[in-house]
Amino acid sequence: MLRFLGTAWPLLIGMFLLLGGNGLQGTLLGVRGGLEGYAASTMGYVMAFYFAGLIFGSWLTPRLLRRVGHVRVFAALGSTISAVFILYAEVVDPVAWAVMRFVVGACFAGVYIVAESWLNDVATNETRGKALSAYMIAQMLGIIGAQALLTMADASGYTLFVVMSVMVSVSFLPILLSAGPTPVFQTARRMPLKALLKASPLGSIGILLLGGIFACQFGMSSVYATEVGMTASEISIFIGAAYFGGMLLQYPLGWLSDRLDRRLVIIGASAVGAGACLLALLAGSNYWALVVAMLAVGGTSNPLYSLLIAHTNDFLDNEDMASASGGLIFFNGIGAMGTPVLVGYIMGWTGPAGFFGFMGLLLAMIAGYGLWRSTVRRTPDSADTASAIAITQHATTVVAGMAQEIALQDAEDEEAETPETDAATGRTDHGSVNERARPDGTRQAERDTIA
Repeated sequence: MLRFLGTAWPLLIGMFLLLGGNGLQGTLLGVRGGLEGYAASTMGYVMAFYFAGLIFGSWLTPRLLRRVGHVRVFAALGSTISAVFILYAEVVDPVAWAVMRFVVGACFAGVYIVAESWLNDVATNETRGKALSAYMIAQMLGIIGAQALLTMADASGYTLFVVMSVMVSVSFLPILLSAGPTPVFQTARRMPLKALLKASPLGSIGILLLGGIFACQFGMSSVYATEVGMTASEISIFIGAAYFGGMLLQYPLGWLSDRLDRRLVIIGASAVGAGACLLALLAGSNYWALVVAMLAVGGTSNPLYSLLIAHTNDFLDNEDMASASGGLIFFNGIGAMGTPVLVGYIMGWTGPAGFFGFMGLLLAMIAGYGLWRSTVRRTPDSADTASAIAITQHATTVVAGMAQEIALQDAEDEEAETPETDAATGRTDHGSVNERARPDGTRQAERDTIA
């Protein structure tokens, strides 16, 4: 681990600052919109355009990389983000903000792809798991730390927008100055969405609904906090609690899902998150009850991303996993893109309580759909499934591909150890059977001859 950190620390520091700038962006715009008197429905449109930009940027970036290369794309997109962050404070208009949010979303999609390509290039087969863990922790700490910056200055002024711009600009220095040879960027063929939905209905629908939950947390939480009258310091703790909870429970829930029926963990986490939303609705204006509820919602919803991807992989052949990850990320983006607008209107009709009400409804839908699916499809044997690899909702297909490689490597390592275990018990085994569930629920067996 120390050897990897000695090589990758500039990239990790850069991503910490980059996610900090991005995390502050969503919070600050929500607060500033409230100060300007913009309705929740108006801010919903503003926030939604960021997620539309992410989808567009994911399509555009591979084409730019093939034309001008990683370094130029990275520098150009970073400069654009930094400039737009300054313009937010100069052009205070919801239509202009929506357009700028689209541009920022598209640029961040490209920046993430390039940075993760470098991360994948630096990591070896032995350090890829550690690299992914360090990358996820740097992302989460960046977003959590950014919330504390909200208390540095008045959201109605320029200072915080300048801070965001500086953070993004500085984040590129360690990355660009330490970047090695241009990494090889390969895009896997995306599995048709219909085939993905057929292979894993719970994984596909769950990821779609989860995109809406993430959009609420990342885009509308500051709008909610402003409408209920929280101060800047209270908002920073409230939003930071969601990401702290996610970082705290990501690995325990993943560990549990590798040892139990993964669907039970998904159902349980969703139900707990829905219960936390109900607690928030009953708490009313009790601030610390709202913080605890947000901690629980973030702690259960953020790990669900990794669990649903792992659950989908349980019903796929190894060669289909990489292509499936692109489709799942697309489902997640579609769910995130439309949610802020809908939540904004709901908050306009019902008041701020619509924020937790809508998230609770989506979490309850995941839990309910998971319960129903568990009655119509049997669970794969945990011995025949890959491990859940912790990744965040900000991950691109590059990191998703890294996670697939780690899961497959773990599965191969476990399979290679099987003959030794049998020998230790005195039994003779002439081959190991690797079974994987087909989309139709039947089992596929592959016998590997042991020399």
